[in-house]
Amino acid sequence: MRSDFWRNNVVLLTALFILAPVGLILWQSFLTDAFFSARARTTADTYGFVLGDPGFRDALLNTVILSAGMVSIAVPLGSLLAFLMVRTDMPGRKWIEPAIFLPLFMSPMVLAFGYIVSIGPSGFWSVWWQQLFGGAPFWNVYSMPMLVLVVALTHVPHVYIYVSTALRTVPSDLEEAARVAGGSPLTVAMRVTLPLVWPSIAVSAVLVAFLGFELFGLPYVLGDQDGRLVLATYLYKFNTLLGRPAYQLMAVVVIFIMLVTLPLVMLQRRMLRSAQRYSTIGGKAARAHPIPLGPWKWVALAGVLIWLYAVVLLPLSGVALRSFVTTWGPLVAIRDVLTLDNYHKLADLPLIRRSIVNTLILAFAGGFASLCVYAVIGLASHRSKAKSTKALDFLVLLPRAMPGIVAGLVVFWIFLFVPVLKPWVASLVAMWVAYTLVWLPFGLRLVSNSFGQVGRELEEAAHVAGAGQARVARDVILPLARHGLLAAWLLAFLLYAREYSTGIFLMGQGNEVMGTMLVSLWNGGNIDVASSLAVVNTLVIAGGIALALRFGVRLDA
Repeated sequence: MRSDFWRNNVVLLTALFILAPVGLILWQSFLTDAFFSARARTTADTYGFVLGDPGFRDALLNTVILSAGMVSIAVPLGSLLAFLMVRTDMPGRKWIEPAIFLPLFMSPMVLAFGYIVSIGPSGFWSVWWQQLFGGAPFWNVYSMPMLVLVVALTHVPHVYIYVSTALRTVPSDLEEAARVAGGSPLTVAMRVTLPLVWPSIAVSAVLVAFLGFELFGLPYVLGDQDGRLVLATYLYKFNTLLGRPAYQLMAVVVIFIMLVTLPLVMLQRRMLRSAQRYSTIGGKAARAHPIPLGPWKWVALAGVLIWLYAVVLLPLSGVALRSFVTTWGPLVAIRDVLTLDNYHKLADLPLIRRSIVNTLILAFAGGFASLCVYAVIGLASHRSKAKSTKALDFLVLLPRAMPGIVAGLVVFWIFLFVPVLKPWVASLVAMWVAYTLVWLPFGLRLVSNSFGQVGRELEEAAHVAGAGQARVARDVILPLARHGLLAAWLLAFLLYAREYSTGIFLMGQGNEVMGTMLVSLWNGGNIDVASSLAVVNTLVIAGGIALALRFGVRLDA
């Protein structure tokens, strides 16, 4: 009885934590002014204003184009990459696989800076191309096709995770039969292997489509030059479009985004459960033998390396090189502009120093604190068939449908609305609450998986011995799940260190983090300092990845 009381209270607090932001957004969308204003009145005109705004329609169209382009490029490439890595004898697979996950943990703002300084109009590669061939390069980094290509290539790992996981569970009987019948590797892949994992491919397609609606960093940097907005950047620019923050109009945009993303999240969840249910293919489970590619294995390896260069080495090398020069252009020689002043500025500017320290605090301490929250929620729902925990399964979908910039905005509103929280609105506490909210579904999945690996018989034995639920959690579940929880903490560190959009609306004097500072530096045109800070941010994330790999953490968890 006591355990039920504890469980219900945890579920109630979690529901309040999730529903309060959603309820505030919905309420604000029907007001004529900010919710804390005495002049605010109820109205539905805000919806008509936003939906009738040509800028909103353009942003929606750009978002749909971007999302569709991501699906059409990332899904085939990610599926092919998974096939090459899991089912073929392509060389270098052991050391290539960790590199595949790097785009997942690199900050999109760092990637965006990297592409600008590498292949932008005055980028290093653009200048070198002009010097070699005597004409402007054939690419335009600010064009819509280039934006679609860049975001699609950086989302290939999302597809790879789902498809490669499914491929490892599929027996190789049918592939062997197709090879004996004379099928080429391409024929085996297209007609046998990939159709067997089609449910996982479809799940990844829905995920990529959803992610297209929450993109901010890359469209903001690469699309801002031509005034090309997507829904997330349109929401961000509402601060300046009307000369003052229009919270009621911003809330309408948020509601619209969630009305699109929530069905996609629910669809993905349903499809994922269906894919897991029917993931076992009939037939004798034989050990998969790599499909020989012959001389084509070197072509496959070259293709994978080109993709890695395009999404990792190209932007990172550009950012690193730009951080060591004072300026750059067609008539500039690198040896004449080399400097360390950009890094000295990082040490000299209090805001920059504070952003680095705050990022480390949020990543280490904040990630651990969030993990504790997720663990409490996970323990409350662990092996429970109560109706309250079933409701919790649905509630955690709401933050998943809430892009980071949206979560940061609503947490900002809540800290303004609740008097006891208002003094903390520009603090790391508010930033941590937003981070915890936006990563709740992911963190809860990690800890739930760790708890699920503890044998049921061990828990039942403890109960038979007279231990209560709290004692079982303390002495059985948590100790046995400690390795999974450590992995979850390290992954939280990586996610918090790269996060940028969640803190945009929350940034104030004293709670700056590297991600939001990169956005601020870009807005101010300080590309040299921004590049240096981007290098530091990348080094922090690289250190976290090295630590995670050292402890045997799977980056595709």
